[in-house]
Amino acid sequence: MKQLQLLAAAVAMLAASAGAASPAFDLVDTQGTRHRLSDYRGRWVVLNFWATWCVPCIEEIPAIAKYHRAHGDVVVIGVAVDVEDAAKVKRFAAKVGHDYPLVLSDDRIEKQLGPVRALPTTRIYDASGNLVYDKPGRVDSRLLEEKIVSHVVATREVKP
Repeated sequence: MKQLQLLAAAVAMLAASAGAASPAFDLVDTQGTRHRLSDYRGRWVVLNFWATWCVPCIEEIPAIAKYHRAHGDVVVIGVAVDVEDAAKVKRFAAKVGHDYPLVLSDDRIEKQLGPVRALPTTRIYDASGNLVYDKPGRVDSRLLEEKIVSHVVATREVKP
């Protein structure tokens, strides 16, 4: 009985937090640029988690780069989770076409962003800082476009 109550309380907390602003993040990329979710208020943010050994991750990087180049108003940040050798990860990222900001994950970053269940994983934050998409699996520029445009359209339809 106690477990059911705890489960019900957890479900209620999740439901109450749906659509609420996501926890803020404060990341520094490999170029030394700081990326804070609060600084991007009014802009959409895409975080893509990947690793050098993950074939689907590598395959999606060029499509994410293409999306980034075509949508300068959307913030795109890659988060590499295998960083035993930072220089190697940076060289690898450049080789596969990763031309958007790159963050090398560590314990502090994982604490802020939370662990990912699988790779690749993409998280999309709306212009208000709400997490609106958080799923493992490959993405491409079309999927990113669809997720962002469909959410914008749905939000506008709700508002007068």
